[in-house]
Amino acid sequence: MNTPSNKRRQLLATSAIALLGLTPVLASAQAAAFPSRPITFVVPFAAGSATDQLARALGQSLTSETGQPVVVENKAGASGMIAAAAVAKAPADGYTVLITTNTTHAANEHLYKKLSYDPVKDFAPLAALGKGGQVMVVNPASGFKTVADVIAEAKKSPGKLNFGSGSSSSRIAGELFQQMAGVQILHVPYKSNPNAITDLLGGQINMMFADMSTGVPQVQADKLRALGVTASKRSPMLPNVPTIAEAGVAGYEMGYWFAAYSPAGTPPAAVQRLNDLLVRATASAPAKSFFASSGSEAFTSTPDGLAKFQAAETRKWGQIIKAAGIEAE
Repeated sequence: MNTPSNKRRQLLATSAIALLGLTPVLASAQAAAFPSRPITFVVPFAAGSATDQLARALGQSLTSETGQPVVVENKAGASGMIAAAAVAKAPADGYTVLITTNTTHAANEHLYKKLSYDPVKDFAPLAALGKGGQVMVVNPASGFKTVADVIAEAKKSPGKLNFGSGSSSSRIAGELFQQMAGVQILHVPYKSNPNAITDLLGGQINMMFADMSTGVPQVQADKLRALGVTASKRSPMLPNVPTIAEAGVAGYEMGYWFAAYSPAGTPPAAVQRLNDLLVRATASAPAKSFFASSGSEAFTSTPDGLAKFQAAETRKWGQIIKAAGIEAE
């Protein structure tokens, strides 16, 4: 019997089916509408760092495509922990994005006994953005002309030389160099690589392993001398500079990567929209200019792809740090 009660149940069932059918449409509409206001890119390092330059290049692309401003906010210090913790606590609405590196999301958990954030649980992976190598630089006044010169001096006076670093990539490059070259060089920490460059120019430290974007301009201006690059092959930016492996430290290789994250709990539609925007942004003119000038290259992924890549990199960095004998602080 088709009673009023049965009719109501049929109507509810029909409505539920209709709503289910509309779900993909609604999700698509939400994605298309995002962003509807300014987005903030939080960078864990100082203005002028490679990460900062990439964030600004990507921001230009997002603004051009969406019509919404992108504000770049630098929160340097504590090896990126200040910025990472701030983003982890931000509203999970897609409007706060961490543009970061392996420092905060692969290395820090092996370098510090306690973090102010969880690199996995506190974030929604958005996209891998790029990767690159570094360059070992010294002040020309130091007299060092080759990697062999540095090794010889370090072996002659263990612990006398020092190297500065403003990121985990820079630090681990130096620690790995010590381990593989069989030398002892004192580590001097900085908030960011540009700060270390300043002291290297002033003669306060002996050397550093700088990302290409901060190191190469100083080399081209003859203010610093490049001794070797950390990648497995020579950089097009410094074709006459050997790899550190070529310079005598057989098997040496080190690099870094960039990626984007939002707070955990960010709606899937916003995550996918940001992934689409960021991946396209890596192919934009400003990003291509950054990659060309920094000796790095675009390297992108899906959100799930970044999660898997991060897990593999975290294991790798842990092995390197352990092998280098670095104790968590």
